Formats: sequence, structure tokens, C-alpha cells
Amino acid sequence: MRIPNWPVAMQTDLRPIREVLESHQWGGFHECVARFEERFAAFQHCRWGVSCANGTLALELAMAVAGLGPGDEVIVPAISFISTATAVSRVGATPVFADIEPDTFNLDPERVRAALSPRTKAIVPVHFGGSLADMNRLMDLAAEHNLIVIEDAAHAHGSEWLGRRAGSFGLASIFSFQNSKVMTCGEGGILLTNDEDFAARARSFANQGRAAGGGWFHHHTLGSNFRLSALQAALLLPQLDRLPAQIELRRKNEERLRAELASVEGLRFQRIPPEVNARSHYLLLGRIDAQRFGRTRDEFHQALTAHGVPCTPFYPHPLYGNPLYQRGGCRVEPCPVAEACVRDAFWLPHRVLMADDNTIAEIAALIRSLQR
Repeated sequence: MRIPNWPVAMQTDLRPIREVLESHQWGGFHECVARFEERFAAFQHCRWGVSCANGTLALELAMAVAGLGPGDEVIVPAISFISTATAVSRVGATPVFADIEPDTFNLDPERVRAALSPRTKAIVPVHFGGSLADMNRLMDLAAEHNLIVIEDAAHAHGSEWLGRRAGSFGLASIFSFQNSKVMTCGEGGILLTNDEDFAARARSFANQGRAAGGGWFHHHTLGSNFRLSALQAALLLPQLDRLPAQIELRRKNEERLRAELASVEGLRFQRIPPEVNARSHYLLLGRIDAQRFGRTRDEFHQALTAHGVPCTPFYPHPLYGNPLYQRGGCRVEPCPVAEACVRDAFWLPHRVLMADDNTIAEIAALIRSLQR
């Protein structure tokens, strides 16, 4: 099998990097950083972008600028990367873990409603694998209860809900450019918003409390240094140009895999709501019904990896299963779906979906052969 490595570099990536190296500014104030912020924000249907050293910091920035803090509760999905919850904890607020839907892997709006309390101040939908959470119902719920929505769109570069791009629904959103993401500079992130005041306050916070147009040694508010470097921005700019074609390749290959495996009993891929009319295809998610498939999820995972197909057997526990949250500092709603997914779900990374036609056919044949 010929499954591409990731990340990949092209000859065209060298020119913007060389321009930075030959300049006097390698840090966050090179013009390519602002150019990337503007282009990526527009690509995601947002007006402003504030780039950050990584997606975790971007999420912490969003929480801080939104004014969340001690005494506040923020509802997050029980299934996500740890930063979704720790960003809440690091501003002193309390993460409330709510269950996901059994087929989309995204935050269940009904479980969010059940998790509401007088202390609830915000919701953090995670667009898991690149398919958007139900933004119609979640935004309606937020409006009904006057809640802030901060989208964790770390997986969702280029994804859409009814033609509107991920990251453009809430007060703010964040994206990640970590090594495995569909756009990467090794580490990196960005906060997006359509709120001008929020953008200005976020930029000031991420730039050590400086004011736009102010002096270098004049700090007006408490902040920190979250800045993305020019070398990181230079890596990202050409990738934004390549992203639509890469999404189309992944879409075509995922469609083929789903079609060739549709008759395999006990294998169920992530349900994509009809409102999701474009996706990053960051992950190909699925669940294994061991009784019907004839193998457990772990046996399925071991067989794929033994044949050279990268496969992750989901997370080892919901977020609240981490030792950090076993000690408290959170509120946990009943999450039977999340706990079931830990036992039976898996994902294939996006680089699998960038393989050639023969490799995609081989993967489909391999999975069919595993059914007993």
C-alpha cells in the first residue's frame, strides 16, 4: 500500500520561507502573518483573525477575552482533545461534560439542554473529524439562554454548514495548525471572529496588552505573548492555496470507501448531516459492532495497522476520565454514548484519504476480508 506521509512540503513552500529568512523580521510582525490572518479568516467567512502559537493557546485566548472565569460553567463535549476542557479550567471556569450523538460524534443538543444550570455561560461545540455539530439547534439554544458560543474548529478547515463555513457561527472560534492537521506549520493556531471589538481585545491580549498603533513599551491591559511567527505563517500561506484540491481528493476517496464498504455488516461510519455540504475530511470515523462484524474494535485496529493502514482506536477514555478531572474541577453529565465510543469507535487519519486509487481499493478489500 502507498499511503502518503504527512505533512508534506512542496518546492513552492520554499519561496515564502526564503522571503522571511532574507528579511529583518522572523517574528510575529512580518507582513506575511497579517496576510495569512486576513486570508484564512476570509476563507472561513470571518472578518478578523488573530494567529497564535498553537490551537490550545487560541482557545485559552477566546475564553479569556470572552470574560469567562470563576463561578462560570462551560458545556463541552465529553469526547475531544484535552485542550477543549483545559482552556475552560485555565480561566478558572468549570467544564461541564455533556454527551455526544451516537452517529455524528458531535455534541448532542439535547444533552446540552439537560446540562444547563444557572451558572452556564457558554457552549463549546467541537466539529469532530471535520463534520460540523448541529449549529442550527446549538445556536438556537444559545440564543434562548443568552449563552456564548465558542467553536472548537480544530478539525474543520474548509468545512461548511448550509454553505456557511465552520468558525463563523459563534462569538469566536479557533483552528489548529498542529502537525497532523490538514493545514500545518508544526504547531500553530488562530482565533477567528466577526466581532470587531472582540478581535481588537484578543489581538491586544495576544500581544502583551499593547494597543493598535501604540508604542512597543506601552502595555494597556494584562496579556501575554501568543504570537505566531513569520516562518509559521510562511508555511501556511501556500497550504491554503492547496487546501481545496486536497479536500476534493479526500472527499472522492472517502466516498469510494463508503460505497465499497456499505454492505459490510457491523461497520458504521460517521453520519454526516445533510446540512454539512463541505468537510475537511480530517478523520474518517467509524464504529464496530463486534457481534455483527465478527471482530472487536481492537482486533479491527490491530489488523489494519498490521497491514500498514494507520488507524487509531479512538480515545482511551472520555475527557473526564483523565486523572486531571478525576480529581474534580468539573461537572460530569451522564455520557453513555461517549463511554460506548471509547470501546467500539476508531478513526483513520486524513492522509489515508490522500492515497492513490489502487491503495484505496486495497484498503476496502482488506476491511471486507476482516469481516467474519
